[in-house]
Amino acid sequence: MAQVKAVACELPSELGVPISRFSRAELHRLVIERGVTDASAATIARWLAQDALKPWQHRSWVFPRDPRFLERAGPVLDLYQRRWKGRLLHPGEYVICADEKTQIQARQPRYQTAAPSPGHGQRIEHDYDRGGALSYLAAWDVHRGRLHGRCEQQTGIVPFGRLIEQVMSTEPYANAKRVFWIVDNGSSHRGQTAVKRFEAQWPTLRLVQLPFYASWLNQIEIVFSVIQRKVLTPNDFTSLQQVVDRLDAFEHHYNQIAEPFDWAFTRSDLERLIARVAAHEPRLRLAA
Repeated sequence: MAQVKAVACELPSELGVPISRFSRAELHRLVIERGVTDASAATIARWLAQDALKPWQHRSWVFPRDPRFLERAGPVLDLYQRRWKGRLLHPGEYVICADEKTQIQARQPRYQTAAPSPGHGQRIEHDYDRGGALSYLAAWDVHRGRLHGRCEQQTGIVPFGRLIEQVMSTEPYANAKRVFWIVDNGSSHRGQTAVKRFEAQWPTLRLVQLPFYASWLNQIEIVFSVIQRKVLTPNDFTSLQQVVDRLDAFEHHYNQIAEPFDWAFTRSDLERLIARVAAHEPRLRLAA
């Protein structure tokens, strides 16, 4: 039993097997061929289940490579708790998460989409004609649960500046004490040059940049996942204008029902996560 579990914890390539991960059948075949055991496939499956071993599954992950990861990501998590530099935010201060969702395509199926029917979901024709692509720039008010978005032909400093103007020129942001904008390291809002540019144009704006590989800490990504599921899948649009109209209509619809996300991951949670990962990876000790 122990030898079978040991094999299951190896990469197939390290055992000379030309596959990327073991299935139950492949693992059973290997241990039988190499004389590790003569147990049945069902017995081996039961052994693996004892330790929750599932070598046929996989997930992606990435090490934080910024030695200042906690230093730069921590303030964002504090803002989600309405704190900045150890102090509670004023009621007239707001927190915005923003980013761009690129390459939204208009794909028109060559045959009309069939509506759901008893025993069947929607049926979408596999072949389609391309109608171009656009980007959706969006800002999410963390504590009010409000979405502000716009479609652009491309991303960049100027289009992102238009999103900022769209938000900052409306209430309650136009007369706010401060508005914190949380962004990633995309080229439209990266580095001190972007900080100086946007804060000079909007004196009450504070650009807060996440470290690399920290998009999972940006709440706008949750909004984008909602849009992907509810608006863009399946992708069935006759033109880019129909994409624009649908996104605009969804924004209005979503703002009628949206609520702030129940965000529970704190700076303390991040500290523990980094310490735990660093214990297994010496390169990350600086990140703690």
